[in-house]
Order: sequence, then structure tokens, then C-alpha cells
Amino acid sequence: MKNLPLARVYQLLEPGPVVLLTTAAKGRSNVMTMSWHMMVEFTPPLVACVVSPADHSFRALRATKECVIAVPAVALAPKVVGIGNCSGRDVDKFERFGLTPVPARMVAPPLVAECFANLECRVADTRLVNAYSLFVLEVVKAWTDPAQKEPRTIHHRGYGRFAVDGETITLASKMP
Repeated sequence: MKNLPLARVYQLLEPGPVVLLTTAAKGRSNVMTMSWHMMVEFTPPLVACVVSPADHSFRALRATKECVIAVPAVALAPKVVGIGNCSGRDVDKFERFGLTPVPARMVAPPLVAECFANLECRVADTRLVNAYSLFVLEVVKAWTDPAQKEPRTIHHRGYGRFAVDGETITLASKMP
């Protein structure tokens, strides 16, 4: 075994696909790139995510307690990275990156038409926000785009590196 710097541990445990998180406050929608999230419950579906107070979306999420998690396929990777490299304080990211906001049914923030899945969420728990910037979200409505067959997601590996979903295998499971 070889020593691994502690600052690189996150690269080993990155929890899932890079997603986009949309918020809406004061009549303006925003979209940010997010990779620090995880499922914490099946039913109702609960997702924990970290949104830094430095992110423009933090205030909107904290104030409105609503967001959309949009799941992009690999074809959107350059836009996803671009979105993550600028701030909604300075630019309308939907316009700059050519994304189509679509009205959601249960929350104010928009869906992202180009993404293969969109999850409308409400904040269910904020007890860890002050300490860790961790929000627990309840998915209240979920959408998929049937035109996007077997989409492949991107997974952040750190420092501009990403892994792309590959081969899918099926193993026996006792899960319903």
C-alpha cells in the first residue's frame, strides 16, 4: 500500500453521476453543477446533497426550499463542466449554455429539457445545513425522457477528470 493524501479521498468515494441542480428565486432561475449527493431513503425518495454557501444557488435553495435535480447524459458533459465553472451571479446559465427550462409541475424551479431525467424536490431537512451545507431533499415528482435510450452518465473523478458509465451487468437481488 502507498500513502494517499487525504485531500484526494473524495476521488475514491464520489457518490454518483454529476447532475444539474436548478433553483428559482426572485423571478430568476439558475442552474449549477453538483456531484456531492447520495440517496438516503427509498420511499419516499430522499436525496442528501451538499450545496456550498459560496454557490449562488445556496441562498435560493435555503429560502425557497425547492429545486430540481436534472440528470444529464454524457453528450452534455462540456456544458455541465461549463456550468460548473461560472456563477449564476454573473450570467444566465440557461441562456449561455443553450439549455431549455421547462416548467415543473410541483415546484417553481424548472426542469432541464436536455436531461434524460428530472427530479422535482422539496427540502425535507435542514438540520445539517449550518454545519455541513447538507440538504436532505424529498423527490415529489420524477420525469424521464423516453427518447433518450440507455443514457450514459458522467462521474467526477477530480481535477477535470470524469468516468463515463460503461457496461451494465445484472446480478440476483432480493430487492423489490
